[in-house]
Amino acid sequence: MAFDMEDLLNMILEKGSTIALVACSNGQSRANDTKINSLIEYLEENSYKVKCSDFLYEKDSYFSGTGVERAMALMDAYKDENVSGIFDISGGDIANEVLDYLDYEIIKNSKKPFFGYSDLTTVINAIYTMTGENAYLYQIKNLIYDETGNQKRDFIETFSEEKDNLADISYYFIQETYMEGEIIGGNIRCFLKLAGTKYMPDFEGKILLLEALNSSSAQVMTYLCQLKQLGAFEKINGILLGTFTKLDSEIFIPSVEELIQKVAGNDIPVARTMDIGHGSDAKLIEIGKHMKFQKL
Repeated sequence: MAFDMEDLLNMILEKGSTIALVACSNGQSRANDTKINSLIEYLEENSYKVKCSDFLYEKDSYFSGTGVERAMALMDAYKDENVSGIFDISGGDIANEVLDYLDYEIIKNSKKPFFGYSDLTTVINAIYTMTGENAYLYQIKNLIYDETGNQKRDFIETFSEEKDNLADISYYFIQETYMEGEIIGGNIRCFLKLAGTKYMPDFEGKILLLEALNSSSAQVMTYLCQLKQLGAFEKINGILLGTFTKLDSEIFIPSVEELIQKVAGNDIPVARTMDIGHGSDAKLIEIGKHMKFQKL
């Protein structure tokens, strides 16, 4: 399933434009300095200008700065008229620390695309909830992590050549044959950090995207039970499962598909894609976008 080209054009980053790199979650280890520099060099070689936050790297344990400092670095990127798109290169545990310090009115009016994944699920869904603006689940570091070269090709063609490579995801249905609604969710563990807060999206009529990295079957079961207790499965129009890296690779029993059916029931539409998640070959998906999925 691809994005509508009209929607995709709204986030095109033409060559020569400025990309901001930020880190709202755990700071990058200095051991990653070479890789981050390689990412910057690649972007600059392809005619992008890169503006880096002063809070990319660890300074105090896994903190690159205080929650206020990391939030203000993100807001600086939103306020900078030269910046066309913002990519968060972090992940981990602490992104939700910034949520109370963001100026959502400025974010709403800027219309700048924000990209991140994993723990940035908290920020992406908060942006959607607080502003009505969409944000994107995508990790730009895949440009240097994916050794196939596909990410680099798809990135350039998507953002500079008005194609939809990164947005074109494949899927198959596990149960039922059709679902549509606005996409919410992301990493299941991180998404649930928003439970009980004003930043949690309304579940009504949505398609809930769920993916995970290191979660076992037992952990995924606890997350699904919490979603059930929040009333999510009674309100959503369907579930889109991305990759569950640990479960998929170690063949845990029960599988994520079996867990979903056990907790959410057999009547709710459920589809699976291997294109969204923590893999270095992962594509992007737009949180807040109305999408339709149909068994062909």
